[in-house]
Amino acid sequence: MLLRGTDWLATESEVELKMGDKVIDPKKMDDVKVEAGTGYFKKSWSGDEIKPEMGKVTITKKDNGVSWGAVYWQYFEQLDKITPHEAPLKLHKKLFVERNTASGPVIEPLTSDTKLRPGDKIKVRIELKVDRDMQYVHMKDMRASCFEPTNVISQYKWQDGLGYYESTRDASTNFFFSWLPKGNYVFEYPLLVTHSGNFSNGITSIQCMYAPEFGSHSEGIRVNVGK
Repeated sequence: MLLRGTDWLATESEVELKMGDKVIDPKKMDDVKVEAGTGYFKKSWSGDEIKPEMGKVTITKKDNGVSWGAVYWQYFEQLDKITPHEAPLKLHKKLFVERNTASGPVIEPLTSDTKLRPGDKIKVRIELKVDRDMQYVHMKDMRASCFEPTNVISQYKWQDGLGYYESTRDASTNFFFSWLPKGNYVFEYPLLVTHSGNFSNGITSIQCMYAPEFGSHSEGIRVNVGK
């Protein structure tokens, strides 16, 4: 890009950046280094330094040319307390426990009152809704440390007109889609309960690998296993 058109690096003017009423000037910050030529710099705040008014960002460019930048506002939360995120990709995750009855095996939704024991069979059901055609999408389903998958061999699968690669890892099961058409999809796979305790089952997250703004995640789930 630098070999065509205007000489972008010849400009001397800098972008004026304001967060709330505070002007962000890297030249006046001792802990910030500005990269020569590009003008790149990075500044972070944490804890009590972050104020609500900093969410209003104003950028002013006084000359011709192109500038790139990003602002990230993040926080940490327990996995089982995460709520669903609504986006073009919508995820809903459910856990079921398989019980043997006189009429044969049946599955029951896992709730806070469900009593699990080591050896129980669990079925994970992930419901995915996509409102547009997408390419190169990665879905990651986390699982509690008390669960062990039974389908441990990674392989390519075909289901309801959708092809994807399923890869089982130590703490999650990953799904890779090179082409994800618009529609509703359901994915299921089995797990075994291996030991007792109180566990966070994590979340299911999905993201378009070359357009990360298209992403979503499910709610967190807590799992209790008795002895």
